[in-house]
Amino acid sequence: MKNFAFLNNKLLKRNAKVSSTFLLLFLLSSCGKPAQDATKSLLENLNKTYPSQSGGTFIDATIGEPSGLIYMVAGESAAGAISSNIFNKLLKYDKNLDLEGELAENWKISADQKTITFKLKPNLKWADGKPLTSADVLWTWQAVIDEKTGSPYASDYQLVKKAETPDALTFSVTYEQAYAPALDSWSGLQILPKHLLVNQDLHTSAFTRKPVGSSYYQLDRWTHGENIKLSRNPRSVLGQAKIDNLVTRIIPDSSAQFLELMADNIDSMGLDPIKYARIIPARPELQQKLALYKELGSGYTYMGFNLKHQPFDDVRVRHAINYAIDKQEIIDGVYLGLGIDIASPYKPGTRWSNPNLKPYPYDPAKAKALLKAAGFVDSNNDGILERDGKPFSFEILTNQNKEREKSAVLIQHRLKDVGIQVNIRAIEWASFISRFIKTGDFEVVVLGWGLGLDPDQYNIWHSSQQAPGQFNFIGYNNPTIDKLLEQGRLELNPDKRMKIYHEFAQTLLEDSPIVYLSAGYGLTAIHKRVKGIDAPAPPAGVGWNSYDWYIPEPLRRNEIAAK
Repeated sequence: MKNFAFLNNKLLKRNAKVSSTFLLLFLLSSCGKPAQDATKSLLENLNKTYPSQSGGTFIDATIGEPSGLIYMVAGESAAGAISSNIFNKLLKYDKNLDLEGELAENWKISADQKTITFKLKPNLKWADGKPLTSADVLWTWQAVIDEKTGSPYASDYQLVKKAETPDALTFSVTYEQAYAPALDSWSGLQILPKHLLVNQDLHTSAFTRKPVGSSYYQLDRWTHGENIKLSRNPRSVLGQAKIDNLVTRIIPDSSAQFLELMADNIDSMGLDPIKYARIIPARPELQQKLALYKELGSGYTYMGFNLKHQPFDDVRVRHAINYAIDKQEIIDGVYLGLGIDIASPYKPGTRWSNPNLKPYPYDPAKAKALLKAAGFVDSNNDGILERDGKPFSFEILTNQNKEREKSAVLIQHRLKDVGIQVNIRAIEWASFISRFIKTGDFEVVVLGWGLGLDPDQYNIWHSSQQAPGQFNFIGYNNPTIDKLLEQGRLELNPDKRMKIYHEFAQTLLEDSPIVYLSAGYGLTAIHKRVKGIDAPAPPAGVGWNSYDWYIPEPLRRNEIAAK
């Protein structure tokens, strides 16, 4: 078709408009009806029962392109989503959130609970055919704790005082003291191939864009700014996944992603509340082909202060801003009620979430009083507070996420009501991380944390975790918090540990280094051509068994279109 259009344009320059019109009519008449017929056939077949079968291509999308696929270095959700299909860990969580072996066949904990010995499954291989042994596990651990690597997860593994490999199938770690999150930490470390990475810089190695793993999939191609394609790894240590290819398209705008979802060009995406609660329910044709999933996640959205900048080093100012923001307005206006007002950095309803804590209420009068006590006055009668002759003005920085941008706008309006001028800037994800977060070049951010199952949040809040690339990028330093985090890691009694984290959450709330905006629901749409999805979703979430999902042959899209 493209060649036909090009030739006509060359021959009929003076009649370009006429020829393009006829071409359009030709395309509509020749391609429109088959496309409509194909759509009708697909819809008719969606609700039929099909046996599990291999093949096909699953396409999803990401807003941010990964900086690399060594997740323990990149520390980004985009990198984690891709790399989790390529690499394995020693342990994993099953659908009921119980630990089981992945690379490990079994493990034993010593009587004093300081040593864990993992026994690997036999005959493990990397995708290039080389043996995967305990030497790879040891090397990965060494690389992650290396200061040159600068991994934001290093603190979890630096507590290991000795690591040994008695043989090719045995890996043993010993801690100075019993470490409560130890097993959980080994369910998060993606094991890397020593033979391909030894003596290389994990930040600059070509491996970050051409990885070799051991899991269900291997990298097929990475087209910068466009897509990342994975194909089934024939040497997968976990057996074979059902779907042949996974394609992740890089589409920075969520509205553009939704257009692609409606056009059947992608199979899945995370939805914002408007699309989930209003747009899809109002359109029968979308309900016919899309299955919707809702689950309360383990993360939350927040506004974080750069505590190394004035006036955010003043707790009165942080409290004032907390009182000045109407969180319920954000939950109702941005998330259409699909969120929860929180006062703790833990998933509501879990044992780690302190039930006695209450969110800061919306109280602009109290906010103004606190700002006045901190020395801010409106000396110019222009509605903007000043201190030492400087107006109270700052910039909220966020990534290109519509909900976060909308939240920032509501925050902007509420803070103006109490005399604070706010500007908003939304940045593409990769630049946002490299130019601002890793350098600390920001005043205030609106972001989100996605958390693991263990309550340990040392990486985020401990004062030692402030180096470039680490997670305490807001510069939080509180000796009480440090002590509680250190105690929580070493306490093995669940009830005593719960009390430690309840006190941690209370201290954090009182200090207000961040403003909790909401704990939201994970809202996902998946095309009904994808079968094998557990419904209702188990505790581990809708995607826990994605390796068993399958696309029946009659429901597959044209493979040319899927590339």
